[in-house]
Amino acid sequence: MRITSVEAIPYALSFKEPYVTARGRLERREMVLVRALTDEGAEGLGDAVPLSLRGGSDVGSIVREVHEVAAPRLVGTELAKGKAAAEPPPGDLGNEAAAAIEMALLDLAGKVAGLPAWQLLGGESAGPVTCNATLAAGLPDSVALDAERWAARGFMTFKLKVGVPGEVAQVKAVREAVGPDARIRVDANGIWPPQQALERLAAMEPFGLELAEQPSSDLEDLRLVSQGTAIPIAADESVASAGDAERAIERGACDLATVKLAKVGGIAPARSIARMLPVYLSSALDGPIGIAAAAHAAQALPREGVWAGLAHGLATQLLFADTIAAVECEVRDGLLHLPEGPGLGVELDERALERHRL
Repeated sequence: MRITSVEAIPYALSFKEPYVTARGRLERREMVLVRALTDEGAEGLGDAVPLSLRGGSDVGSIVREVHEVAAPRLVGTELAKGKAAAEPPPGDLGNEAAAAIEMALLDLAGKVAGLPAWQLLGGESAGPVTCNATLAAGLPDSVALDAERWAARGFMTFKLKVGVPGEVAQVKAVREAVGPDARIRVDANGIWPPQQALERLAAMEPFGLELAEQPSSDLEDLRLVSQGTAIPIAADESVASAGDAERAIERGACDLATVKLAKVGGIAPARSIARMLPVYLSSALDGPIGIAAAAHAAQALPREGVWAGLAHGLATQLLFADTIAAVECEVRDGLLHLPEGPGLGVELDERALERHRL
């Protein structure tokens, strides 16, 4: 069996409600589906999500990288039946494209071997993934109502997008809505200078924060914030590689990190970071394949000690009005359930994909 083609298909999914953060407002999420096909009809799927607002690639760049860099190197690659391994993606791809290629190869390897992806990753067992609710910024009453809707679906961890007017009132309203036992984490997307971050976090601290994600822009600023607050600090944009994680530890910049596969370049780099820092996996507003890949990766992460109880940010499929998958992860009772089947377990809805192609 050998790979005969590698295809990149841009598509977009609309949100049920506009997605508002300190960095702006989104009506839809543009993505790139990657398909690796073999001469025996096996298909490996991957998702690439552009991070152009954070200095990463846009949709057009990802499509070009897949077609011009990845495809020429992968087409013709022989896949041994029963071999539970996939070749790594080309090293000169951007992180978003590299993550998608890695997913497609992992999916394909699982289908060839007849094994789920988590098993290929070395996971001892698989179970549902505890997830946080993701709340878009808005008026306090509106955000609190949104939190109540998520709580009714079984969520006990709530991530609030802050760095916007009324943010402290927003946190207060959510705490009152979800009660004292729920976990609340805030994400400022690096928008606050250190002193402002300390002031905002001090104002929010009485409402009980599990952690603050990327309150300031870089590792030096995060160090200053970490030194001035008892609230655990999680790095996001500032930790995009194992080298970044090492520097974060040296500087005392954060207590943990959130890892997006598109941001770091895939599951292998994510696991390198996790060997140095406690991590929780997050969606970069991924499509169904990216979510499934992260859910499989979560099965191979530690589950005890400081890792216990950390919710992952992987329930974002609930934010979308539609999907391109006929079979995908399911969110029930605040938990993300893996699809059955080999590889990632995701099956496409070809008609839906056609509707949402760009």
